[in-house]
Amino acid sequence: MNNIQKITYAGFACVLLSLGSCKVPSVVSKEENKTVPSAYANVSQDSTNTAKLQWKAYFTDRYLENLIDTALKNNQELNITLQEIEIARSEVRARKGEYLPFVGFNAGAGVDKVGRYTNIGASEATTEIMPGKETPEPLQDYKFGLSASWEIDIWNKLHNAKKSALSHYLATVEGRNFVVTNLIAEIANSYYELLALDNQLAIVKQNIEIQNNALGIVRLQKEAARVTELAVRRFEAQVLNTKSLQFNIQQQITETENKINFLVGRFPQTIDRDRSAFENLTPAKVQAGIPSQLLENRPDIKQAEMELMAAKLDIKVAKARFYPSLGISAGIGYQAFNAKYLLDTPESLIYSFAGDLVAPLINRNAIKASYISANAKQIQAAFNYERTLVNAYVEVANQLAKMNNMEQSYTLKAEQVKKLNESITISNDLFRSARADYMEVLLTQRDALESKFELIETKKQQMNAFVDVYKALGGGWN
Repeated sequence: MNNIQKITYAGFACVLLSLGSCKVPSVVSKEENKTVPSAYANVSQDSTNTAKLQWKAYFTDRYLENLIDTALKNNQELNITLQEIEIARSEVRARKGEYLPFVGFNAGAGVDKVGRYTNIGASEATTEIMPGKETPEPLQDYKFGLSASWEIDIWNKLHNAKKSALSHYLATVEGRNFVVTNLIAEIANSYYELLALDNQLAIVKQNIEIQNNALGIVRLQKEAARVTELAVRRFEAQVLNTKSLQFNIQQQITETENKINFLVGRFPQTIDRDRSAFENLTPAKVQAGIPSQLLENRPDIKQAEMELMAAKLDIKVAKARFYPSLGISAGIGYQAFNAKYLLDTPESLIYSFAGDLVAPLINRNAIKASYISANAKQIQAAFNYERTLVNAYVEVANQLAKMNNMEQSYTLKAEQVKKLNESITISNDLFRSARADYMEVLLTQRDALESKFELIETKKQQMNAFVDVYKALGGGWN
C-alpha cells in the first residue's frame, strides 16, 4: 500500500468517525399556544370587524386626516423603521446568495527568482521546453481563468438560513405596520386632547365672567352693609384662582400642539382644528368581531409569529452544523512563464476539480452552544407570541368596557352640569335677596366649574377609547 492510498483511507476513516460522532444534544422546545376565547365579554359573536376599515373612514375630521397624512410621510420613527425593512431585505439577498455557486474571474502576473544552488534551482538548470537552454531567470508567471466554488446544501442549512432571514424581513414589515397603527392612534388621541383643552379654556373664560359678575354683586352688597369685606376678599380670591387656571391650560395646549408637531415630523406651529367640534363629537359604533381575528389584524401578533418562525428555522440551521458539509471547487484557465505561450492549447491550459467533505470531530463546544442558544431563543419567541396574544385580547376587552362605561358616565355628568348651571342662577338670586350666604354662591360656582371640567375629561376619555379600541383591534395600518 503506497502513501497516497494510506492518506485516502485515513481520510475516509476520519469522515466515518465524524459521522458516528454527530450526536445532537437533546433540548426541550416549546410550541406556542394560539388558543383565544371564542368571544369578548358582553359582545356578540358577529365577525364584522371595525379593524378592516381604513383609517380615513374611521376618523372623519378633515384636520385630523391632514395631520395623519403628513405624519405617515414625515414621521422620523416611521422612516427609521422603513430603513430597517431595507436592512432585513438585504439580509435575505445575502442568505440566498450563500447556497448558489460562487463564480469568479482571476488574472495575475508575477516573477519568481530562486537560488541556483537550491534543489528547485538545480532542477530548473535545464528544461525540456527549450532544449539546451536553462530555465529563464528570473522566471515569469502569467495566468488567467475562471474559478468556482459551491457548498452543496445537503442538510438544508443554507436554505433554512434564507427562510429565517425572510421571516425576519416579514417581521420588520409587520413591525412597521405596528408603528403606523400606534402613530395614528397617538396623533388622534393628542388631537382630541387638544380639542378638550380648548374647551376647558373656553369654560374657564366663561366662569371668569360669571365670577366677575358675582364679585360685582358682592361689592354692592358690601356697600349696602349686607356683607363684610371678608366676602369681597373670598370672591376676589376665587376670580384670581380661576384666572390662573387659564394659563395652566394654555401651557398644556402649547405642549400638546408641540407633541403633535413632533409626531408629524415638523417644528412647532399652530395646529389647525375646529375648536367648536368637540362638544358634538360622538363615538361611532365599533364592531369588535371575534378574538381569533386578532391573529390576522394585529401587526404585533403577526410580527411575533414571524419572529417565532425565524427562531424555529434558526434551530434547524444550528442543528445542521453538527453534520458534514460537502463543498465542490473547480477552475479552468491558462498559465505560462512567457506571455507568448499563454494561449497555447493544451500546453498552457490548466484546470482543476475537487470535492471535500468536512465535519466537526473534536471540540464541538461552539456548535453545541450555538444550538442550545437557538433553542432558548425559540422558547423565548414562543412565550413572547403568547404574551402578545394575551395582551391584545386584554387591550380590546378593556377598551370595549371603557367605551360602554364612559358613555354612561358622560350621560350622568352632562345631567350634573345642567343641574349645577341652574344652581348658579338660583344661588345668585338667593344671594341678592339675602336668602343665601356668599359661601353657598362660592361653593356652587366651584362645583359647577369642576363638573364642567369633568364632563370634558369624560368626553376626552370617550374619544380615547374610540381611538384605542381601533388600535387594539389592529386597525389603521391597512
